[in-house]
Amino acid sequence: MIKDLTQQLLSEIGEDPSREGLLRTPLRVEKAWKFLTKGYNQRIDDIVNGALFDEKYDEMVNIKDIEFYSLCEHHLLPFFGKVHVAYIPNGKIVGLSKIPRIVEMYSRRLQVQERLTQQIAEIINEILNPKGVGVIAEGRHMCMQMRGVENKKSSTTTSYMTGIFREDPKTRKEFLDIVSMRSKI
Repeated sequence: MIKDLTQQLLSEIGEDPSREGLLRTPLRVEKAWKFLTKGYNQRIDDIVNGALFDEKYDEMVNIKDIEFYSLCEHHLLPFFGKVHVAYIPNGKIVGLSKIPRIVEMYSRRLQVQERLTQQIAEIINEILNPKGVGVIAEGRHMCMQMRGVENKKSSTTTSYMTGIFREDPKTRKEFLDIVSMRSKI
């Protein structure tokens, strides 16, 4: 159990797991890890929940600034940021709230940002079979900021494009321009 492992970890680093401030820490850590990794127990069919709709709309659909929080699989430290997702429908659209839910499902697993970006694009491609998908993730990694190089202001940007976003420079540019625009809402 995570609770038992946490108690052992506290001892290994030189702490006293029986001191007052740490008595309930193993239980709190177990609850936190179950929440932070809940993406392993989620299924895409449950997330989409039938919210696919026939629609003749054929222009870009863009959802910007989707917050994500994940854990680096190399150090088990947090990384977090924003994801921007776009797709061009090919006869089907998905309920807009499903895109952030997809981002959350994949980010609530041990990850690397590169894979996270690709998984989001590939599942949207699989669900909708659109003319193309574009995903950009911007992240700040605690494994770089608080240990190792201790580079506190660095960020990482990854992108993954399919279909028309990969093939057509004008479509790619439109997506990049939309992502770089600051919202006035």
